Amino acid sequence: MKKITFLFLTSLFILSCNQKQEKVVDSNLLSSEEKIDSTSIKTLFNSALTEGKSYEWLRDLTKNIGGRLSGSPEAAKAVEWGTKLMNEVGLDSVWLQPVMVPHWVRGEKEIATYTTDGGQKNVPICALGFSIATPESGILAEVIEVKSLEEAEEMGEKLRDKIVFFNGAFDNTLINTFQAYGGCVGQRYSGARVCGKFGAKGVIVRSMTNVIDDNPHTGTMSYGDIPIEQYTPTAAISSRAAEILSADLKQYPNLKFYFKQSCKTLPDAPSFNVVGQITGSETPENIMVVGGHLDSWDLGEGAHDDGTGIVQSLEVAYLFKKNNIKPKNTLRVVFFMNEENGTRGAKKYAELAKLNKENHIGGLESDAGGHTPRGFTIDANAVNTKLLQSWKKLLSPYGLHDLDKGGSGADISPLKDDNVTLVGYRPDSQRYFDYHHTSIDTFDKVNKRELELGSASMASIIYLMDKYLYKNTPVKP
Repeated sequence: MKKITFLFLTSLFILSCNQKQEKVVDSNLLSSEEKIDSTSIKTLFNSALTEGKSYEWLRDLTKNIGGRLSGSPEAAKAVEWGTKLMNEVGLDSVWLQPVMVPHWVRGEKEIATYTTDGGQKNVPICALGFSIATPESGILAEVIEVKSLEEAEEMGEKLRDKIVFFNGAFDNTLINTFQAYGGCVGQRYSGARVCGKFGAKGVIVRSMTNVIDDNPHTGTMSYGDIPIEQYTPTAAISSRAAEILSADLKQYPNLKFYFKQSCKTLPDAPSFNVVGQITGSETPENIMVVGGHLDSWDLGEGAHDDGTGIVQSLEVAYLFKKNNIKPKNTLRVVFFMNEENGTRGAKKYAELAKLNKENHIGGLESDAGGHTPRGFTIDANAVNTKLLQSWKKLLSPYGLHDLDKGGSGADISPLKDDNVTLVGYRPDSQRYFDYHHTSIDTFDKVNKRELELGSASMASIIYLMDKYLYKNTPVKP
């Protein structure tokens, strides 16, 4: 009997908690206008979670097209896919913006090995974007390990004819994993530039990730302004292989590392941004843009980076139309091309916006994966930053507690202006760099509910920005 009573009371407690959680906002704390907003936001979340399209759109993009590196046939297919989908959603107008993009190709699968007393070890590597190939026979040389660009600079001539191994790891004490990424990504981007001028034979870089595994992470690199004769082949090494190589170097300091890759850069290729919009009902000359990047690296399916951002951006427009929400300002959805290795699409969009004297008042970018929503970063003037932060009481019941100043995103940042309010969607970052730029960035790594919550979160802040932001942002003459 006691057991039954306990279970009954426990059930009542759980039911009570659930009822309290579903009480989205205490109406006594809201103005009459905020009560309308609270109801609208709840409607957007309900629609996304019960009638959302983003997950199936993502399945189609990743499984039927896959990785979409700029200049590739897959990127061209993605442009066709995006155009067709925007038309199916029923946007008022859909068009393409031509842009020339880099065309780097990976070639055959990379090979890397080295030998110790324990025998030969095969090493998981992948070429970094824009790297040159090794000679057809590959490269074999002794290894020098460094932890930073500064340490490599100090080594100077000691790097000549060596393979330089950058082993700077993520700082896992940082809760925001993007900060950890920012702390060491410079070695990936500039390692070859620094080492090439000292005559290094090759460069391998520890993968940009929190986890220890066997998946090498690609990404873009640059030779900067060094002459072409100083270019050196550059590859990423998996984090587990980096740990093992570092340990082996302590025991075998003169070991020789071999790797071979056949990548190359082809002439620039024609491509497009895909653009669609819902025309504003009151001030159509004011534009609010929401978007992500259509291209991805070639190793996986480009699911979290940035398939999720693409489908969430379009779902903002879909949710508006589904719920008969007519934006006051023009709501423009943009699938940007070439974020991964050049941001040519972003630059072209901003260039055309200026040429056409378009008046952008706001922008939202999703390029941080499709995990559980946490909030937004705000890049705006003081007045509009304060305005957006005042919406926390409307957004926090949905887990959107973070409304902090910060960067928005690579594709909308060229629109930056004191009168343009830019926002970056920020989901939980803890798993993002497990998949980022790898072969395992695939559809099965995306959770349907988390993806839909993200779409609703983005639609909610766009709803609020559209309703209130234009009153605080003067139209440019």
